[in-house]
Amino acid sequence: MGLLWYTLWSMKIHHYTAIFQKEPEGGYTVIIPALKGCVTYGETIEEAVEAGKEAIESYLGSLARDGEKPPKDISFVSMIDVPESSVTSASYA
Repeated sequence: MGLLWYTLWSMKIHHYTAIFQKEPEGGYTVIIPALKGCVTYGETIEEAVEAGKEAIESYLGSLARDGEKPPKDISFVSMIDVPESSVTSASYA
C-alpha cells in the first residue's frame, strides 16, 4: 500500500483544454489546442473523453521520449459573437 500511495501522490496531473465538436455524421471530434495536431474522435461523448485522454497521454509520452517538456495549456477559451448581418453582408475577394 505504501508504494502505491506514494506513486499516486507523487504523480503530476496535467490539465489541458479539450474542444468537443459534434460531427454531422455522428460522434465527436476532440481537439487539444495546446498540443499541436492532437486530434481524436469518439462515437459517444464518453468515448471521445477517453480517446482525448489517450491522445494526450500518447502525445506527452512522445515528448518525454524526445526529452521535451510538456507545453502549458492555452490561456483561456472564449466565445466571439458576430452579428448575422455582418456575415451576410460581408464581401469576399
